[in-house]
Amino acid sequence: MLYETNPYKRYQQAQVETANPLDLIIMMYDGTLKFLNQAKMAIEEKKIEPAHNAIQRAHRIIDELNFSLNMEAGGEVAENLRRFYQYIDTELTKANLKKDPKIIDRIMGHLSEMKSSWVELRNAQKPNQQAVAGK
Repeated sequence: MLYETNPYKRYQQAQVETANPLDLIIMMYDGTLKFLNQAKMAIEEKKIEPAHNAIQRAHRIIDELNFSLNMEAGGEVAENLRRFYQYIDTELTKANLKKDPKIIDRIMGHLSEMKSSWVELRNAQKPNQQAVAGK
């Protein structure tokens, strides 16, 4: 592996490498929302190629979230998440074809709501982790 000279990128890489699974999921949602915001701004500025590229980056993150689901262990929750990610995937395709900021707003609303659930779950686990660490 090459040594990264950019301190910000080194910090980002260290965050990813040391994060727990819930933090990684939240980071992926943050990245998706960031790219969708970039896409929306590009659409509003009539910059088609940057909009397309940003939507594609968001699309790849959603695909990774979908493909990383453990369907056997996750049961009904994993099935519901799979359906959610497939829905988002379809909406991203529509947003990219139509370059419609309203579709992007709708997707961002769904993702923000789901991200809040992941944050709530992570925060609920933190007191338990601290109690175990304190023993």
